[in-house]
Amino acid sequence: MRDFTIAIVVAVTAAMAVSPGYSEEDAVSTQANSSSDMAAPADRVIIATFTERPERLADLLLLGESLREFGGRFRDAPIRVYLPQHLMPLDPAVADQFRARSMEYRISAAPGDALRFPYARKVFAAAQAEGEAAGHAETLVWLDEDTIVLDEPAQFDLPPGMVLGYRPVMHQNIGSLHDAPIDEFWGRIYDKLAVPAAAVFPMPAVADGTVLRPYFNAGLLVVKPEAEILRQWARDFPVLYQDSVFVDWCGADKRKATFLHQAALTGTILRTVPKAQMTLLPDGYNYPVFFDVLFGANRPFDSLEGVITMRHEGYFQNPAPDWDTRLKGPADRIQWLKAHLGPRS
Repeated sequence: MRDFTIAIVVAVTAAMAVSPGYSEEDAVSTQANSSSDMAAPADRVIIATFTERPERLADLLLLGESLREFGGRFRDAPIRVYLPQHLMPLDPAVADQFRARSMEYRISAAPGDALRFPYARKVFAAAQAEGEAAGHAETLVWLDEDTIVLDEPAQFDLPPGMVLGYRPVMHQNIGSLHDAPIDEFWGRIYDKLAVPAAAVFPMPAVADGTVLRPYFNAGLLVVKPEAEILRQWARDFPVLYQDSVFVDWCGADKRKATFLHQAALTGTILRTVPKAQMTLLPDGYNYPVFFDVLFGANRPFDSLEGVITMRHEGYFQNPAPDWDTRLKGPADRIQWLKAHLGPRS
């Protein structure tokens, strides 16, 4: 895997072209793979993910490999990988690696005026994934590319009546403290996206326990496609990024620009999903390994006990030489990670 990572980056970088603007040719229904439709029967889960960076293709492969290895009853779930046009065409060796893991890749696109905002492509890829899952699966699981599955994700089966499974953000970042007066930024989000005051509830951040107004993590979302949460996200995001006030705020504050997509997601969820139809996924989902080392936290994130899905946030681009000895938890999982992860150059 480590050696192949280098080949992926070289091959895809060589194939990259200038990303085109949003066009009919790049419409979100375009499919990049000629393989047969992998849509599952209506009682099945579809896994979807996205990257726009060639160096993260190795992460996607690892996500697929881990699900096939440790996913339990979900190990054979269809995996759809959404990629922007500028990563096409994939080198045949890379495409073969996707096929070896039964991962289907599809082209996604985003409006040109959205692309000045980081992660904008992710919003529209998620909407496409949801639309293409509708009628083919009961549940769509949207995962960031740096996710690794370590045990059967039983909570991907949402309880009856639930349309959303979520995790909170890791730390406050641009979030709004629950007990503080609401600031202009979040006040305008609530206003522009018509969020009712009654929808707001306390949500502790994962890494430091800071109690925020709702601020949902965009790296793990379990949704019922018929609820159209992700498609509504793509409709709401332009309401914010095309607003001149948000443009000014984001121009002056890089963090606001970077996480505007996640703020839009929060507004969408609060307006469209009753709290009674949301379920908070357990702490073992979206677990941010070594988050304290990367970004700071009030406790270590160095144990895989009870971890179902793990996020590594690029830690293994340059890990500590003894990271495996610092990590606690099942020895077989740590050995698997050691065999598949390491410095990537």
